[in-house]
Amino acid sequence: MPTIPLTIGTTRREQVEQAGVLALLGMVAAVQLSIAAAQILFATALLCWFASFLLQPRPFETPRFFWPLLAYAAASLLAATFSRDPAVSVEDCKQLVLFLIVPVVYDFARGARARTVVSVILTVGAASALVGIVQYGVLNYDHLGRRPQGTLSHWMTYSGTLMLVICAAIARLLYDSRDRAWALVVMPALLVGLVLTFTRSAWVGVSAGAAVLLLLKDFRLVGALPIVIAAMVALAPADLTDRVYSMFDLNDPTNRDRVAMLQAGAAIVRDYPLTGVGPDMIQAVYPEYRVATAVQDTNPHLHNVPMQIAAERGLPALLLWCAFLGAATAGAWVHMRRTRHKALAATALGTIAAMITAGQFEYNFGDSEFLMLFLVLLTLPFAADRDGGLP
Repeated sequence: MPTIPLTIGTTRREQVEQAGVLALLGMVAAVQLSIAAAQILFATALLCWFASFLLQPRPFETPRFFWPLLAYAAASLLAATFSRDPAVSVEDCKQLVLFLIVPVVYDFARGARARTVVSVILTVGAASALVGIVQYGVLNYDHLGRRPQGTLSHWMTYSGTLMLVICAAIARLLYDSRDRAWALVVMPALLVGLVLTFTRSAWVGVSAGAAVLLLLKDFRLVGALPIVIAAMVALAPADLTDRVYSMFDLNDPTNRDRVAMLQAGAAIVRDYPLTGVGPDMIQAVYPEYRVATAVQDTNPHLHNVPMQIAAERGLPALLLWCAFLGAATAGAWVHMRRTRHKALAATALGTIAAMITAGQFEYNFGDSEFLMLFLVLLTLPFAADRDGGLP
């Protein structure tokens, strides 16, 4: 693993920045272990970031994709204002503060620090995966009612973070000439840990992310992906292979319920096209829009990111969210072609593909742990180009 490129600060501003860098590294480690610890460390990094501006005023700089993301936050606040229950929706909007991860990472993860951040993410991800493997093999977390979840609160969150870490590991293996060995060491644990979660959306998401990364490297490599997937299915226990086959079963209750949720979401959008029903209001209004074929009486969200955004926050918010992803994809693509930090740019492209694909079956963008890690990985290639005198 690369060492943390820090030196003892000679000015108060440098000392504050170094404290912020350490808090950021702690945050990316903790986000896969404890959301409470991750948020405390993020608050610390954010305070250090603000303090660094006070100690040395300078122009505000951030990747271009931050601006449509900020506009999406404004649209979310507008939706909360016109919500069916503004108090509930405004409370839910506190998650928008996490968007400030982008400028914090852009400032504090400059140059070689960006590679260190990824190394920390891979290392903690592997440790988290080992916890899940032990849960499955020793503690009987081996069925749909009790799945491996690492130290996190839910298996969907756990599988989502593993999905992002695997994309980062694949990108390093394919595009990084210096630090491939560690990614190769941790990859088996990451893959096995993800498979054991029984989480189909994350399986599909990581397959999409891997396909994009292989295609960008050499389109002929994509042919290896079905072989790897087939081998894993063949070697997996029967309960896991049954879970794989259930993805293609139209009579599977979860599949039928997801279709029903999309139908309910479309009806909500027709009635509230501009501002939606308000953040965190789907569970309250779902019984009014529930279709006869639905399995569950109610749902906290619609298990589909675009539909959830449109129903909660309106079509303008959905367009801004798409603009954010489009700007991030375009920026990462430019970095992929023009800079030496190809592994970081590839990681951003792979995680975008994984998030969008998995997000057709799960509201992962609304999961705080997932969102924090996703925004970090998205920003790193842009931060790495700001060398700031680092090697």
